[in-house]
Amino acid sequence: MGRPEIKGDPEVSCTLFSLIHTVHSMHLIFYSRTGWESWELGRQPLIPEGMPVLIDQDLAFEDDGVPRPTVAANRWLRELPLNGARSQRTWKNYAQALRCWLEFLARIGVDPLGERQPLRDALSAFSEYRFAGPLEARWDEGTWDQNINTVARFYAWADDEGLCTAVPFTYQMVRRYTEAGVQLARRNTATVRRAKPHVTVKYLESDFLELFLRALAGLRPDGEPDSFRGRHLGRNAAMGALVPSSGLRAQEFTHLLTYELPALPARSSAVPIRFPLSAQITKGKKPRETWASYDPLADVHQYIELDRAMLTEGRRYHPDPRLGEPLMITEPDWEGGKVNGRRVSWRKLTLNERLRLVTPEGAPAIIAVQSDGTPFTDWATVFRRTSQRIRRDFEPRFPTVGPHVLRHTFAMATLEKLVKGHYQRAAALVADAGEDAALSLYLTKADPLMVLRDLLGHSSVTTTEIYIQRLDVQRIYRELYEEAGKYSGQAIAEADAEFNDEEDATW
Repeated sequence: MGRPEIKGDPEVSCTLFSLIHTVHSMHLIFYSRTGWESWELGRQPLIPEGMPVLIDQDLAFEDDGVPRPTVAANRWLRELPLNGARSQRTWKNYAQALRCWLEFLARIGVDPLGERQPLRDALSAFSEYRFAGPLEARWDEGTWDQNINTVARFYAWADDEGLCTAVPFTYQMVRRYTEAGVQLARRNTATVRRAKPHVTVKYLESDFLELFLRALAGLRPDGEPDSFRGRHLGRNAAMGALVPSSGLRAQEFTHLLTYELPALPARSSAVPIRFPLSAQITKGKKPRETWASYDPLADVHQYIELDRAMLTEGRRYHPDPRLGEPLMITEPDWEGGKVNGRRVSWRKLTLNERLRLVTPEGAPAIIAVQSDGTPFTDWATVFRRTSQRIRRDFEPRFPTVGPHVLRHTFAMATLEKLVKGHYQRAAALVADAGEDAALSLYLTKADPLMVLRDLLGHSSVTTTEIYIQRLDVQRIYRELYEEAGKYSGQAIAEADAEFNDEEDATW
């Protein structure tokens, strides 16, 4: 087939869209080394566990001795851990984006590693397909940008490796404003420029957060028992409150072990409790230390001691065979334990290994469990269904809450307390009493943005600044200035006008 021409003739467009939509898909599988000893190999394959692999429909990797583009694609995927992408979730997202592009090129007969002009024409056709093709194939601007930037990363790598003769993308230099001054950066012109509303990341205000946490516990907005008779209300309420108190990502609190939960101090304090996180469960595998408030942490401990203990008593946990063999724990403590007879630090355990751990009592080591005593991991569904129930029964304006919305809620609430001096005043009182002097000194001396940077696990305060720009931080500072009486009536009126303009705008 010649190069694609979509624009212009509607009949041609419809014909090509139909052809693209009906051809079979490329296979995407995920490598597992389980049972490799029976593969008649001299050594274990050097492919990371869970690495995605792309395979053409006919299961072939070459034609007459010439490697197909999938060979280069799989080589790029295997090198992702060396190029800063160490998360299996990232590998999967990159593989899916590349598969969409390779499938499209295969269906219209364009070589992914061929000459530039056919690739440019194909990129134009791909854009038309994804924005104006069959309804189920369409992407929004954000999905397009994410996938196209991934494809661009593949071509940059292939060009460096000498595997392609040209790349389909064009770049232009743009200015970025950072704390180091004006920096020049490249922008892929194939990405879509989007309007940037003042608030692009949602979080829960305190009243909506309280409504959400009560619903997780099976309570109505007034705190009275609801007619809802859901299961695991104690588990859901405890873990749901821990996230906006600590800023944990979904992957982090889902795979947290009971042994890693910080111990409760002797008495409640307004100063939060240190909460170390191991590199294996964090984004980008960077260890960090966040914190959690006393009451939410106490609720999780209570869930472990009561509800969880009741569900796991008398049961013997057997991990899903697809995960691998069980890992038996003996002599556990806060730092680590013996796993299959060998002393191991919890910090070194991968997500897969954490799901395979079996405690000396025969229970999972993961905090949250289901009715049958097996690990529970589907928090997104719990939060989404709770949001739907709140909208249906109590508050039609309530948004759909996911794990990351709760993380954003933590960031917003923490910034507000830092700016208003809540933690600093509490730390000063605790320091006078001689308790947790190191954390108290840190809170009283550190800049709020620096504290928030460390809690969120950002690599630089610039990342934190960009992040909070997507939150409604104007409200925090506006309330602070009003309380302090630092603005004259004229200045307050001017600020009110700015907010009124914002409310009148239509995004």
